Amino acid sequence: MNGPAVRVLLLADTHGVLDPRIAELAQDCALAVHAGDVGASAVLEALAAAAGRVLAVRGNNDVPGKWLGPAADLLALPECIDVPLPGGTLVVEHGHRHSATRRHLRLRAAYPGARAVLYGHSHRLAQDVVAAPWILNPGAAGRARTGGGPSCLLLDAGAAAWRVSVWQFPAAQRGARGLSGHGTKRPPIPRPRVGG
Repeated sequence: MNGPAVRVLLLADTHGVLDPRIAELAQDCALAVHAGDVGASAVLEALAAAAGRVLAVRGNNDVPGKWLGPAADLLALPECIDVPLPGGTLVVEHGHRHSATRRHLRLRAAYPGARAVLYGHSHRLAQDVVAAPWILNPGAAGRARTGGGPSCLLLDAGAAAWRVSVWQFPAAQRGARGLSGHGTKRPPIPRPRVGG
């Protein structure tokens, strides 16, 4: 796919709660891509309201007993997707089918034709761009196991180059709500760390 650069919000591991600051970032994106453990239809709806277009895969916790919302929304989530973008393909899977030991090596071997592979599961931010394909983990975009605060990645995908910026926000105060943001005082959006 060629054409102008596309800004894509990359996120994972919301477990039913989307941090409102990440939803706000989605407003400046043409697409939001969720790497699994979505947890609720409301997360997909909030992303669609902000970014317009949402693609998501199923995580190991996206199961009928834990899913909040219509079962049809859960059943529509594939295990893996290929997302054509200017400059290459982004492959998305949750990552739970690959053991933590040498996970990046295994993902590279599984998808050698991709420009980048997006995964979740570990809740740990990772931006491994030393070899092709890039391996990206946006951390957790909800409240569960955020490792210091909810996080995501922004990908600017152009035909000639891709650029990834890391966004991590301070952990929300107790009692703050996800999705709508009611009851939270929003800190200024932090400056991103850029890589790639």
